[in-house]
Amino acid sequence: MKVLPSIQNPRDLRLIKKELLPTLCEELRQVIIDTASHNGGHLGSSLGAVEIITALHYVFNTPEDKIVFDTGHQAYAHKLLTGRQKEFATIRTQNGLSGFPKRTESEYDTFGAGHASTAISAALGLAIARDQRKEKNKVVAVVGDGCLTGGMAYEAMQNAGLLRTDMLVILNDNQMFISKRVGALGKALTKLLTTKYMQLAEEKATNFLKRFDELGNNAAKLAKRARSILFPGTLFEEMGFRYFGPVNGNDINEMIEVLENLKDVKGPVMLHVVTKKGKGYKPAEEKPTKFHGIGIFDVETGDSLGKSSALTFTKAFSDALLKLAEKDTSIAAITAAMPEGTGLDAFRDKFPSRYFDVGIAEEHAATFAAGLAAGGVKPIVALYSTFAQRCYDQILHDICLQKLPVVFALDRAGLVGEDGPTHHGVFDLSFLRDIPNLILAAPADENEMQHMLKTAFDAKAPFVLRYPRGTGFGVKLDDEPQDLPIGKGVWLKKGKDATILAIGNRVHPAMAAAEALKKHKIDCGVVNMRFVKPLDTQIIDEALKVSKHLVTVEDNMLAGGFGSAVAEYLADKQANFKLLRLGIGDEFVEHGKVANLFDKLGLNAGQMTDHILKWIK
Repeated sequence: MKVLPSIQNPRDLRLIKKELLPTLCEELRQVIIDTASHNGGHLGSSLGAVEIITALHYVFNTPEDKIVFDTGHQAYAHKLLTGRQKEFATIRTQNGLSGFPKRTESEYDTFGAGHASTAISAALGLAIARDQRKEKNKVVAVVGDGCLTGGMAYEAMQNAGLLRTDMLVILNDNQMFISKRVGALGKALTKLLTTKYMQLAEEKATNFLKRFDELGNNAAKLAKRARSILFPGTLFEEMGFRYFGPVNGNDINEMIEVLENLKDVKGPVMLHVVTKKGKGYKPAEEKPTKFHGIGIFDVETGDSLGKSSALTFTKAFSDALLKLAEKDTSIAAITAAMPEGTGLDAFRDKFPSRYFDVGIAEEHAATFAAGLAAGGVKPIVALYSTFAQRCYDQILHDICLQKLPVVFALDRAGLVGEDGPTHHGVFDLSFLRDIPNLILAAPADENEMQHMLKTAFDAKAPFVLRYPRGTGFGVKLDDEPQDLPIGKGVWLKKGKDATILAIGNRVHPAMAAAEALKKHKIDCGVVNMRFVKPLDTQIIDEALKVSKHLVTVEDNMLAGGFGSAVAEYLADKQANFKLLRLGIGDEFVEHGKVANLFDKLGLNAGQMTDHILKWIK
């Protein structure tokens, strides 16, 4: 008989016998693997964290006790154990469960997170709120080792060490970053040091030594430092945390024993656990990077399914960058822990001395690039659009204010699909358009991508190139990248009744919409604007001479986006015009397949046709 179906919430979990827990963990893994094979998702991290999550819900009194996940992609088992088994098959599908913790989805989802390095800050806030309200619940943050490459985690730790409130941070080290040591000595010492007897003895010894004024205080500090030398947690100890570990995070019984010993320890505590990314699924264990975030796949072989052979925007970027870097040895590439996702893995393999992965540290990546540019190098920073939000200040202050020629390649701009609102890159045109000295561009297709990349390097100015996730439009590629005139759009078709001014990956659908409007006897032109900044006002003036009906279309927020730029120009000009702006309204777009989301938002060719037809008539 299976164990998992009998657990509808953590209260049920806490009633089962401990000897059934290993079986439960295997059942959790199988459900996660089967579901991810159909829906895609963050598989490796979730498989590695199964025992940690199960032990937490077994030992702590959730939801009164609070668990905060960093990034959240490791929390699939958490969803299964907290009343969402029946809905789990819908994860990452439209109107289904989110792939990340989401406060509106469950009372057990204490804090939502799609970006990294946030959990310790949020957990500290929850702990201080508990203290202010004179409550007694526990607060636990579960952070992956990669999250500790982000500076925000250290800002939170130093603050927690200063405030000294009770909280537990579990460092889930999946051996991809920090530690590979789970030796017998470390295990034995951790078991000893987490017992209540040893904690009490340590506290009494410290208090005894403090009686002897300065000498005693120095002796206590010396003892603490001596203890730290024996463990890999010196940094955490110095920041005010009591450090324990490493322990085997994939041993459910060991995890429960350690957590039971630690849950009443006072002050901030760091528990270092080592897990196997992809644990329990051989393909994911052997290729953890591939299975970190994956589309649908064959469970038996681990092979990806349903992949198109069409060239993606990311691959077009990667290929063009290699071409340019072969000819120009001053080009250097930077990413924030996403070499495969951004296509920089090929650059890394071919030009290792010019490649820099700074970890999950977008702010540092931007200012590091500024320093490279100031030193005569030509840096390109490849980020997901949603993560570029984290380095706005550095782009503005360190790069654009100083007019440093740094190129940003913002992958996953626009709608990204199943990862949902934390990952949609639909804000970049709005938050970047207001920065002086910045050139902001969006290629219409994969061929224009390579030309725009060369243009970016040759511009010798701060330059942002934003492009979408997924396949291109199947256009023929020119043999070599060429410079495009900066700030200039191009007419694709002229029409006497209206003109669509389109940007980025909405250009080709705009052409399809213009073609469909012919059936309704509406002659509609299309301009590929190419640049949001500087805006091609000359071509807008030309469009006004053809027709007063102008339509803007973008895969960005309408507020402050491309359409706003056109509207501002027309209003300032006091032109005679009628303007229809198509884009994303004042909302966070939920998760779902990209094509379905475009349909819902009215941004596919068919919906554009309907909008324009209704508007004109």
